[in-house]
Amino acid sequence: MSENNFDSIPVNPTSSNPVPPPNTAPIASGQPAPAQPMYGSGYAQPIPDQKSKMVAGILGILLGGLGVHNFYLGFTGKAVAQLLISILSLGFLAPVSAVWGLIEGILILIAQPGTQWSFDAKGLPLAQ
Repeated sequence: MSENNFDSIPVNPTSSNPVPPPNTAPIASGQPAPAQPMYGSGYAQPIPDQKSKMVAGILGILLGGLGVHNFYLGFTGKAVAQLLISILSLGFLAPVSAVWGLIEGILILIAQPGTQWSFDAKGLPLAQ
């Protein structure tokens, strides 16, 4: 015996058509039609919590030695490593961390869509 997906749809007992969804009563003459749902303007809608590519790149160039850009993008492990390298070495290794941040900032700014540097830690693409 096979089940079909139509068993859960209520059926009007006087006909074989499914019962119409609620709030779809016929409109009497002279009454305004119900409002239609809005489907957007046709342009790509921003993704919630989407990070800015420009902000991430500039943070990487200016404050990359402290890992600020990685905190911004959600890469907390990498950000803590950059911060600890700068602080725990009493500044001796800060130039290494600064160059690391500078390179990452530039890579973020020049990244093409779909590449490793064009996504945040959640996998969301960076906004242009």
